Amino acid sequence: MKTSIKSIKNVLFIALMLVPFLLSAQKVSDSIDVFLKNKIKQLQIPGLQLAVIRDGKLEKLSSYGYANLEYRIPTAKNTVFSINSMTKAFVGVAIMQLQEQGKLQVNEAISLYINDLPDAWKKITIRQILSNVSGLPNNIDQKEQLLGDGNEEKNWELVKQLPMEFTPGEKFSYNQTGYIIIGKIITALSGQHFTKFIEENQFKPCHMLVTQFGDSNDIIPNSAGAYSTIINTGGKWINNGKLHTVFADFPVFFRTATGIISSAEDLSRWLIALQNGQLLKDTSSISQLFTTTQLNDGHIGGFNSLTNGYALGWPTVVREEYPAAAPVGGMRSALFVYPQNNLSVVVLTNLQGSNPEWFIDEIASYYLPGMKIKNGFGLSPNMKLLRKELIKKGFKNTNLIYKTLKQNNKNFNLTEGEINAWGYQLLSLDKKEEALFIFQQNTMLYPDSSNVYDSYGEILETMGHRKEAIMNYKKSLLLNPDNTNARDYLKDKQ
Repeated sequence: MKTSIKSIKNVLFIALMLVPFLLSAQKVSDSIDVFLKNKIKQLQIPGLQLAVIRDGKLEKLSSYGYANLEYRIPTAKNTVFSINSMTKAFVGVAIMQLQEQGKLQVNEAISLYINDLPDAWKKITIRQILSNVSGLPNNIDQKEQLLGDGNEEKNWELVKQLPMEFTPGEKFSYNQTGYIIIGKIITALSGQHFTKFIEENQFKPCHMLVTQFGDSNDIIPNSAGAYSTIINTGGKWINNGKLHTVFADFPVFFRTATGIISSAEDLSRWLIALQNGQLLKDTSSISQLFTTTQLNDGHIGGFNSLTNGYALGWPTVVREEYPAAAPVGGMRSALFVYPQNNLSVVVLTNLQGSNPEWFIDEIASYYLPGMKIKNGFGLSPNMKLLRKELIKKGFKNTNLIYKTLKQNNKNFNLTEGEINAWGYQLLSLDKKEEALFIFQQNTMLYPDSSNVYDSYGEILETMGHRKEAIMNYKKSLLLNPDNTNARDYLKDKQ
């Protein structure tokens, strides 16, 4: 069969049209590699895996560094990591699968499905447990050791003797006891141990070939080492900056709370299956899974300013722009699903203390330019309005522009904290001149704050304006005699 000249031209035309797209995709991928290599160096992360899923397909899968430091074994795509409390996201899916089967309802009381409960626990709902607003006493101590030395029966009896921490739904408090109860419910309703139910209904249909339940006691092929710079001192976790190995012991009954070992590639298969209807048939099930639970007073609660809410086993990032469902685990691994943008990012590491949830948004920004800090991501609507006017009319006019916006909009208001935060954000982008005017504006708006003069003094010193820096540090110290930063600066400069 002859190939016509016209056909050849059409093929060449299509190929040429694809070149810019392919080059752009390669540029994004290379930029992420540079970003992550710098982040690995900065945070002393031994090994890291990345998966990016876009529009239902695996867009990028990469491995960096070392899975094992002792033997200098490189991280590979089949390396598996402990995902710690990210396990709870699988538990949330398992509960929604049982709801789709008609075996439970998440808004029903746990006492409908389990008998051996103290009276104070009986009205707590499955939803309240999954979202950590149950008020249950915790079955671990301040050093995160299981009560009863890891014995299931002892642990259960001891925790039942403890008082409730608060009225169910009153506030958010991260709790492991509830997930033990969820494990009991899954086992009772499915007719098989909860680990088996999750394996059969999630691992296998998603072809998660290297994923399993386990801990440091198990021999797991291609398992990454576990390292940490975090130590627990008197119930408080601190980062001392020194690497040491970590041993994880997760008894089987505790493995609804933590216990899955997986890879970024396997987790990408799971996320794709979850979002294409393979694991949950009803789209409303996924909506419920990702919906942040409200407290009794209508507010929400979560871990921090980023993961500021919690859904059904899934921590959530509640914000106007680019909200996310965001399981995190062991201060070492995280995945963010951006439902409105058909994008998911998985980062697994073998360093407790790397907290990848704090830089996953930056990875996502390579695919979603609106998430880039330099484009104003993370700023409040009022701050974005000020930013827009300053870019248009110049930062030298900051005070006049602010006053004009205030006069024209009675709801226009900026807190001291968000102005200060934007100033430091501009500094991180090497926009010192712009930052100078923002810090100066803060001193005009909040003249009784020690902190605004401290920050203004810092930028003045950075830019070589020592005389003005000294003057502002003196104002800061006058307003707050306990400001050691200002005192130390002035001691060196007097």
